[in-house]
Amino acid sequence: MLYVITGPPAAGKSSWIQARAKPTDVVIDLDRITLALSGPGAPNWNQDEILRKVALRARFAALDEAIKHRDRTDVYLIHTMPSPKALARYRRLEAKVVAVDPGRDIVMQRVRDMRHEGMIAVATRWYNRQAKAKVQPVGRQASRAW
Repeated sequence: MLYVITGPPAAGKSSWIQARAKPTDVVIDLDRITLALSGPGAPNWNQDEILRKVALRARFAALDEAIKHRDRTDVYLIHTMPSPKALARYRRLEAKVVAVDPGRDIVMQRVRDMRHEGMIAVATRWYNRQAKAKVQPVGRQASRAW
């Protein structure tokens, strides 16, 4: 099964997956990929433009390979704000799309406390788009120990 996990920055998408995925499942997380490709001492949420471009290419390649195996292992993809085209692809792949959202106030506070200031705009955009989307957020849950 392919699970596509959406939600604003700092919503708890990684924690949602961590609570469900088995060690043999495939987890495709752009933040983790970027960190893996970053030099020593890079921040956990590295927003370096070149590294993000390289990481995006790696993410696409990982997804293309992982979906070939979704009948034998679960695949979890974090995609904060998929485009309509991406959502259509995920539907064709019979993915389960899950929106993780602990609430705007919590997310904005987490972003201010833990993330790059540019992520406030991303979170705002996510909430503006979510109002129009058909994806229903999962219930509130504990996330990382912030």
